[in-house]
Amino acid sequence: MALFQEIQTPALKYEQPLGLFINNEFVPSVEGRTLDTINPHNEQKIAAVCEGTAKDVDIAVASARAAFEGPWKSLPSMERGKLLLKLADLLERDMMILANIEALDNGKTVSMAAFDIQGSANTLRYYGGWADKVYGQTIDIDENSHTYTRHEPLGLIAEAGFPPGVVNIINGYGRVAGAAIAWHMDVDKIAFTGSTLVGREIQIASAKSNLKKVTLELGGKSPNIVFADANIDNALSWVNFGIYCNHGQACCAGSRILVHEGIYETFLERFKQRAQQNKLGDPFAPDTFQGPQVSKAQFDRIMNYIDQGKAAGATLETGGQRYGERGYYIQPTIFSNVKEDMSIVREEIFGPVCTVQSFRDEDEAVRLANNTEYGLAAAVHTTNLKTATRMSNRLRSGTVWVNSYNLIHQQVPFGGYKQSGNGRELGSYALDNYTQVKAVRIYLGDAMFG
Repeated sequence: MALFQEIQTPALKYEQPLGLFINNEFVPSVEGRTLDTINPHNEQKIAAVCEGTAKDVDIAVASARAAFEGPWKSLPSMERGKLLLKLADLLERDMMILANIEALDNGKTVSMAAFDIQGSANTLRYYGGWADKVYGQTIDIDENSHTYTRHEPLGLIAEAGFPPGVVNIINGYGRVAGAAIAWHMDVDKIAFTGSTLVGREIQIASAKSNLKKVTLELGGKSPNIVFADANIDNALSWVNFGIYCNHGQACCAGSRILVHEGIYETFLERFKQRAQQNKLGDPFAPDTFQGPQVSKAQFDRIMNYIDQGKAAGATLETGGQRYGERGYYIQPTIFSNVKEDMSIVREEIFGPVCTVQSFRDEDEAVRLANNTEYGLAAAVHTTNLKTATRMSNRLRSGTVWVNSYNLIHQQVPFGGYKQSGNGRELGSYALDNYTQVKAVRIYLGDAMFG
């Protein structure tokens, strides 16, 4: 891996060479392509890394299939669990090294990166515990039948960081599951993770290749609803965290803030003050809350949405400008006086930009919240348990947080309604995505039909 700048992040060393990780080793790409990765903090090149193509995905999938059909298939379930637990230990051992790499590469603050890596370790431990606890059923039909079900694995995960590889995985190698993970490409193609466009492309590819099983966790335009009886101090903190966490680059970001008309003006003014207090700057500075956007393409995309909001007549309450002279920083941005058909209200911006609207009662809050093609997450802030329950039941979202936001946990399923995808990640529900049920019927009697 060729370095283009001196790296001075804590506890971080770069060794050469690094290529594509296939079959437990780093290898160069088949076509020898490389791509430059850019530090979003200072817009300088970090390194040139190998770029994979569909040919490399073929090799990775074949390797995964060989492992599945060979040693992994015969490995007892408890031993598989132990390997996941070991990987969790290794993640924790090297947590700060990984957090530094993450912050350098995508602008996430070191503290938040470490928090995410700890979450990854926790998730590995959770599923390590599940490895020997995936049970079928014994079904009592009659005295002449012994009937049971087995939950058999679909296969291993082969990760692909670009759409052609995803399509390639879907088209072949039936037992290997393809995971399209976070990528960033040219803005005219795919500008952010969780793109509905990408989800549709994957579904189309699946339909053309023997209906491969597809689960999708896509984008969102999530409502964050504040009632008049909410604890305002707490609600302000959660609303701020809901949209500006990870610089707004979260599929479940609370980008549509709905506030009861009785407290609207007061809340809006205090929210502006709270957003202006967010510390922007170097991801490695201990007091930084918001780092840069992941790339120039995403920076430009967000600024374009801000321009659209201004042109459409929305009121820019705060932010809306670049922060600093270098790096892909955008000020925390709040729009008010918006209409439901505005692009900043309807489309996923994937940045530190939100809209604030007022509502009269529960019915209007529900109507506004559900008036979107997305349905990934929502939140309700109230001290009334009845209100919280009624609203949670009526919101068309895969997750509803009450008096909080962005509290994702490995034991709790996560996924969306409508254009936000299908299937669930995390919790026991995620196991359904990677297993298939086989029914076995052993007939113990004599022939029934002569």
